[in-house]
Amino acid sequence: MIQSLPKTIGLNRSTMVVLDTLRKQRNVADYSGDLVSPGVVNECIAHAQSLLTEVTKHLATSHPGLAD
Repeated sequence: MIQSLPKTIGLNRSTMVVLDTLRKQRNVADYSGDLVSPGVVNECIAHAQSLLTEVTKHLATSHPGLAD
């Protein structure tokens, strides 16, 4: 769950709020069939890449055996 990231990997709350907002937008698009704008897609990709970096960094620091 996105809401657990501040406690599990130390993600700042404002980033968690942005990720949760993007998740909600995706859910609306999934259920309504509405199109997602290219800008929102690009924002989502950028945040996903940033999150991957944060998780990788957290694993390397806190659980080095899992980061390989």
